[in-house]
Amino acid sequence: MTSSRRPVPSSFDPGSPPAGRGAGIASSRPGKPPSPSRRSLRGLDWFIFFLADVQTGFGPFIAVYLTTQKWTQVEIGLVLSIGGIVGLIGQMPGGAIIDAARSERLVAGLAVATIGCVAVAYAVWPIFPVVATAATLHAAASCVLGPAIAAISLGLVGPLAIGERLGRNARFASLGNGVAAAVMGTAGYLLSSRSVFLVTFLLAIPTLIALSRIREDEVDVARSHGELPREAAAGADTNVWHLVRQRPLLIFACSVLLLQLANATMLPLMASVVTTRSSQWATVLIAGCIIVPQAIVALLSPTVGRKAQAWGRRPLLLIGFGALAMRGLLFAAVHDPYLLVLVQVFDGITAAVFAVMVPLIVADVAFGSGHFNLAQGIVGTATGIGASLSTVLGGYVSDRFGSGAAFVGLACVAAAGLLLVLLAMPETRRDAPNIAL
Repeated sequence: MTSSRRPVPSSFDPGSPPAGRGAGIASSRPGKPPSPSRRSLRGLDWFIFFLADVQTGFGPFIAVYLTTQKWTQVEIGLVLSIGGIVGLIGQMPGGAIIDAARSERLVAGLAVATIGCVAVAYAVWPIFPVVATAATLHAAASCVLGPAIAAISLGLVGPLAIGERLGRNARFASLGNGVAAAVMGTAGYLLSSRSVFLVTFLLAIPTLIALSRIREDEVDVARSHGELPREAAAGADTNVWHLVRQRPLLIFACSVLLLQLANATMLPLMASVVTTRSSQWATVLIAGCIIVPQAIVALLSPTVGRKAQAWGRRPLLLIGFGALAMRGLLFAAVHDPYLLVLVQVFDGITAAVFAVMVPLIVADVAFGSGHFNLAQGIVGTATGIGASLSTVLGGYVSDRFGSGAAFVGLACVAAAGLLLVLLAMPETRRDAPNIAL
């Protein structure tokens, strides 16, 4: 791929007349920060909220529903594996698609519509070929939605305000997850497990309405891709290979892999432990273990976004990894099932930190390359690899040496991530004078 130091024809260039998307008042004035309208910002809030609602329908409800349709566990596992594999290999292509798009809103809208159709397919035709195809389409659509949200956010508010915006995104996603879990659980209990997917389809409608509230001309296309103004881009290397060799990006991807390796299997293992110790209250306790971190994320995420600019990124990364390591050790030491719910406060701290830090640090490192969303895909791939290995290794250690040893081992992996950040990860925060708007 040839490079390189090409000028970026965008509204960042104060010498260019406004033309097309991104050339509006939000970014056409040199040195003036973006000023998106309240309508666009609230539209993004509610888009994220309803999208979280929609995505919740494809969690554990799939296994419950397919079980009621007389599917075998092998068939259910195969469908879930198909979705997982597509979701893993689609991370970088999904980011590249967003980088190439001239309208992130259009791509996001098509992805949401696809997920709505997938929900109908699950409800109406629960046969293997249809469900396997639906799982593939859902995973592929999800691969572009994460980068699209981050790109729209960056295009609206710019790199200086992105930390606080990402914290707000995490708050609304967490609230959406909690509300959707309650609504869909109630629908499944009062009606049928099939109704969960019909509710998911209906929720796609307000999701698209909220997306339409984001004004197209306020989402700067160049800024969404992490491009620089023309005068700054003349001295920047926009080659994709230069991006993937960036030391901070590679170190951060490794740290995220360790995060997922330690975290992904921790709650499922704990759920098994709770079930053996208190089978009668297991469902209620596990629900509490899910709700507590969601509440912490909703409470803390905006603060994390603000502190990321005041303190820098590394201190918050250390807090996130430290909370994860502490959680693993407490799971190994605490035997009262009810106290385990309180331990999940540490999960909320870790989740609040990384919900903000992952796209924020990627924006720090990739801004100026024009490949911000591809960089998100690289980190997303590391996330998927870590999560996949976690379930296998955690289950193996638990079977061979017991759950206590497994939790201690996961805590050690989290401590390794903390040391990697402490010893090797540079600070990536950019100060206002260093960022051209």
